[in-house]
Amino acid sequence: MNKDFFLIGIDGGGSGTRVVLGDAQGRELAQAASGPSGLGLGVERAWQAIAAGCGEAFARAGVALDWSRCVLGCGLAGVNNRDWLTAFRTQAPALAGLAVESDAYTTLLGAHAGAPGVIVALGTGSVAAVLDGDGECRMVSGYGYPSGDEASGAWLGLRAIVHAQHALDGRGANDDLAQALLAHTGAHDRDSLVVWLCEANQTAYARLAPIVIAHRSHPFAARLLGEAGAEVGKMIAALDPSASLPIALCGGLGAPLREYVPHIYQARLREPLADSAHGGLQLAQREAVRLGG
Repeated sequence: MNKDFFLIGIDGGGSGTRVVLGDAQGRELAQAASGPSGLGLGVERAWQAIAAGCGEAFARAGVALDWSRCVLGCGLAGVNNRDWLTAFRTQAPALAGLAVESDAYTTLLGAHAGAPGVIVALGTGSVAAVLDGDGECRMVSGYGYPSGDEASGAWLGLRAIVHAQHALDGRGANDDLAQALLAHTGAHDRDSLVVWLCEANQTAYARLAPIVIAHRSHPFAARLLGEAGAEVGKMIAALDPSASLPIALCGGLGAPLREYVPHIYQARLREPLADSAHGGLQLAQREAVRLGG
């Protein structure tokens, strides 16, 4: 392997980007974080976030950033849109190497260290994937906001705000949950909430998810979280009919939603061994080998 290479793992989603910088052997040098780089928010914005995160990681390692010496392994939300993926590759800086996969794939690599297993990634969006004994990856969910990504932060937020809408109208109680949601949006009446709704994207809705979790004993929130757990169960069942593989819940909502996953899956739940950014580092390492390092 070219000893001048730097290997960089990127985990890019709708809420933020995580970067792991490694040397040519994959030894970790630094980590950093930056803004969202999910492709659904724009390819130019994605590269800006990745560049900012890489710049921070190199600064922490005390090394100058030189793109021509960098091999990137990117796990990104939105790569299943081929047009976005093509644009992302086209706008890349002059890198030594670039491997791009879905964030589901890099999450799988990180969670089970490349061994067979199931992941359900629950963040701004959601996707579930399995790595089988042949090294093949298959995915379910992950169709994107607003129609898909069941049990994700955006999915929860999109449904939670309805409770606040009903409270404003007098169709439901103006209780603690409704007031917390409205306080977050800054809305105080119907018109101001409409303004917020018209401007809200998947990231904005996902920011409501912690409010739902904080009010988990509220009947509306409890029902919503129960529905989220049931959706996670459907994903697992679709990916692993044999009911034999280990399952890792990943992403920011993995831990909070764990208790809502149906009982029949609880015994197979495992903590992920590493995160998607470290899975990206594995991807970068493979790409460097492929380049003939």
